[in-house]
Amino acid sequence: MSSYLPRRDLETHLVENQPPPLGDYNAFSDDALIRSGAVLSCGAETLQHLTDFGAACGSQEAREQGRLANENPPKLRSFDRYGQRLDEVEFHPAYHALMALGLDAGVASRAWTHPGNGHVAHGALMLLMTQADCGVTCPMSMTYAARPALSASTWADEAWTPRITAGRYDPRFVPADQKLGATMGMAMTEKQGGSDVRANTTRAIGLGGDEVELVGHKWFCSAPMSDAFLTLAYEEAGLSCFLVPRWRPDGTRNQIEIERLKDKLGDRSNASSEIEYHHAYARRIGEAGRGVPAIIRMVQHTRYDCMLGAAGVMRRALVEAFWHTAHRTAFQRKLIDQPLMAATLADLAVEVEASVALSYRLGRALDSGGDEREAAFARLATPIGKYWITKR
Repeated sequence: MSSYLPRRDLETHLVENQPPPLGDYNAFSDDALIRSGAVLSCGAETLQHLTDFGAACGSQEAREQGRLANENPPKLRSFDRYGQRLDEVEFHPAYHALMALGLDAGVASRAWTHPGNGHVAHGALMLLMTQADCGVTCPMSMTYAARPALSASTWADEAWTPRITAGRYDPRFVPADQKLGATMGMAMTEKQGGSDVRANTTRAIGLGGDEVELVGHKWFCSAPMSDAFLTLAYEEAGLSCFLVPRWRPDGTRNQIEIERLKDKLGDRSNASSEIEYHHAYARRIGEAGRGVPAIIRMVQHTRYDCMLGAAGVMRRALVEAFWHTAHRTAFQRKLIDQPLMAATLADLAVEVEASVALSYRLGRALDSGGDEREAAFARLATPIGKYWITKR
């Protein structure tokens, strides 16, 4: 929030030629880039929903929560004071406020609860959420993207889809069936393999049917306080995909041990972690030995969100750049009126508009249902779009 009447007249100088605080703005209705293209055809109800969410994300309060969440990063609580194992992550209250803002507005769920234009609307919601904070969009993205992978098994679809599409944030660390809504993460990569997931060494020990216990490590686990994770492990049939809940069916904590939180350059408000499975309970999703095709359904949608996240960061930077240059003078003119600065801002605006347009185009393809041509476009455009926009 803006400070009340800060001192400008100092003993050594007068603070001047500085832009005023940005203040509240509607990140949706004030920006033709986010409102462009496919979003305007989403219908009156969706447009009103986005307008309301844009006002919340563009508020000084939301940006202040983003600042607090990043300046007070998550902390790992491996044990309680009595020496009992916890494996919990503690977040600043601002993080929880941002999570509630996004999940309650449907960032992770609207694509599935509002078919027809849901993925385009999800794209707009993601772009707006990044205006408040980028880190919290990681668990929101993982939760959104998990839905297609869950459909590979009837039990997973029936048990978990209602939880992750509930559109509610429930921060309590209790079994998922006791919560108002759930989140889902992913744990694929290992130290020796990275993107080469077939180099994984995690093993699944059969318990009967599709139930197993996992033993192994994961070099990168997104959003470790999620209620469940999709993960890859080898069994007799080959590399399979499993759903690993934080709680076992008997109500005890699952043996997922958080080794450490990652020390990152960005995404600091969110926790990313390295974990180990010590005979952790899990159930197979999809066919045995077909883990990559099962989890790639999730990966495609996380790639879409990588496009949106990168475009959102660029858009936030553009807002700050326009505001700063419109209020600062150099050489008797506002910066924004200087030819070289105007050309630079125009280049930035083109980059943002192109990134948003490509992202929405992919959203339309994901909304196209069974159209084979659009499905083929989506398969091609997601890795290309992720590469290109994140590079820009």
